[in-house]
Amino acid sequence: MLTYPIQLEEDEGTVMATSPDFPELTTFGDDRDHALAHAVDALEEAMAGRIHAGLDIPSPSKGEVRVGLPTLTTVKVILYQGMRDDGVGKAELARRLGWHLPQVDRVLDIQHHSRMEQMDAALGVIGRELHVSAPARK
Repeated sequence: MLTYPIQLEEDEGTVMATSPDFPELTTFGDDRDHALAHAVDALEEAMAGRIHAGLDIPSPSKGEVRVGLPTLTTVKVILYQGMRDDGVGKAELARRLGWHLPQVDRVLDIQHHSRMEQMDAALGVIGRELHVSAPARK
């Protein structure tokens, strides 16, 4: 799971959440918990916007307060960044998979609930393997 730092600041009865890694991310909540929950949604929107615009996704920086992306979103970000790193465009990914371009658009769409089999296949054709672990919490 990708986790990103969030900075929280109390602001006239609300809590503002921003991210040093995503200047476009600003959201609010009634309290700390609500601000962090809204920050997850805002982080997903920031990722979606960057993917749609063809921009890089920054690696997470250090920070004490962090929020994690949902697992499927993390996998989509890994796929997108792997494609960018290897110079593989959407048309090339579609060709390698034997898919139509709308199918590729869906596996890169943060809002689309892609099947893990599709994500595994897409990662595989760009030379990536997905490994999942679930260590016990301390």
